[in-house]
Amino acid sequence: MSPVLLIFFVLAGLAVLGALSLVLQKHPIHSALSLIVVMVCLAGLYLLMGAEFVAAVQIIVYGGAIMVLFIFVIMLLNAGAEERTDFSKLAKIAGLPLALALTASIAAAVVKPDPGVPAVTQVVIPNATEKISSMLFNEFVYPFELTSFLILVAILGALVLAQREKK
Repeated sequence: MSPVLLIFFVLAGLAVLGALSLVLQKHPIHSALSLIVVMVCLAGLYLLMGAEFVAAVQIIVYGGAIMVLFIFVIMLLNAGAEERTDFSKLAKIAGLPLALALTASIAAAVVKPDPGVPAVTQVVIPNATEKISSMLFNEFVYPFELTSFLILVAILGALVLAQREKK
């Protein structure tokens, strides 16, 4: 087994475990942290595909900014641990057969792919990350800095709004 394939399986397994943890956690902060694990694993998978810029954007935008927004909403709503309720009757009756059908169709597609679909090939654009970063930091430096300032203001606003008044 090649090292790249081993890294792929480790990252894919961690992403699936993080997604399961995201759904099964009772506390919303723990779910948000599980989502960060999934986003970081996806960034690693993008790196394996040779998409360095997409991996960096995945970390910065989703792992950073979107998660700050999620944590802001959780803190603002003062969400506590989730209360578990009984499943609906429809979920009990239709959930398991639908999950098995989905799993079987995915397994069938993996085992015997459609011959009419062309194979995916890796397209590598030389120095694409360097060109994008040069354009970002030379031509669009002011919007970039303004965006980082707005994110900083949002973080400070989240801290101020989430604080409770002490009596």
